[in-house]
Amino acid sequence: MPALGFGTLIPDAAATISATKNALEAGFRHFDCAERYRNEREVGEALQAGLAAGGIAREDIFVTTKLWNSNHRPERVEPAFEASLDRLRLNYLDLYLIHTPFAFQPGEEQDPRDENGNVIYDRDVTLLDTWRAMEGLVDRGRCRAIGLSDITLDGLLPVYESARIKPAVVQVESHPHLPETELLEFCKEKRIVLLAFAPLGHGMRPGPLEDPVIVAIASRIGKTPAQVLLAWAVQRGTALLTTPKTADRARENFNISPLPEDAFDEISRIQTRQRLNDVVNTGSPGFIPRVGSA
Repeated sequence: MPALGFGTLIPDAAATISATKNALEAGFRHFDCAERYRNEREVGEALQAGLAAGGIAREDIFVTTKLWNSNHRPERVEPAFEASLDRLRLNYLDLYLIHTPFAFQPGEEQDPRDENGNVIYDRDVTLLDTWRAMEGLVDRGRCRAIGLSDITLDGLLPVYESARIKPAVVQVESHPHLPETELLEFCKEKRIVLLAFAPLGHGMRPGPLEDPVIVAIASRIGKTPAQVLLAWAVQRGTALLTTPKTADRARENFNISPLPEDAFDEISRIQTRQRLNDVVNTGSPGFIPRVGSA
């Protein structure tokens, strides 16, 4: 898995296609998708066009997508996987993740709610039930690795201990204001990749991009705050996802270099703590607007 990944959480279809092509041209070879983002078809179109135009082989790129909460029942896992694969126009996946550890009411409605607006959870399936169905995809050669997203260390431990095929990747929000140090240490010990989403704070204000420590270091070393944050994430041993919308931003985010040791340590000592997305507690992604099924 390339450490620098392009995240495809982009609401607009046309913008998804152009941004994905720009990322490929800038050098990104790791693309993170999800059924929930409702744009796998556009990502697939952009990747096919970019691969053909750039003479890049399928084996040169790393593609991930994710199983949504309404498909946690074991009998729904493979059909959901195949539907994603078809939309992406691929014949295998490098990585398939359980998007969140929360099972929603099974069905085509991605955001099932009761009359009071509360999420309808599925209490008749466990995360281990879903994981075993994910293991079957690896057994059948349909995806090369499986993992989990939006999970805490406490949630990960029972899956790791019971899994026949161990998680290869754990994707969580992580940045200097939410370093997830304990989870990262566990992942390093168990040879699991910690994949950080929102390493720039997802554009939230206030956020890591405006942190005075980050701004001062960027000025001192002649880099942008975004480049400083991304370099820190890679240097501490995580992979990361960023979602540049323009060609210039894609090149900026891809052009990172190691930080001086004192700068790295200074960032690691930041004491501000804030979680920007509460998905780990609810299963409902905070960065994705609620919409009806499509």
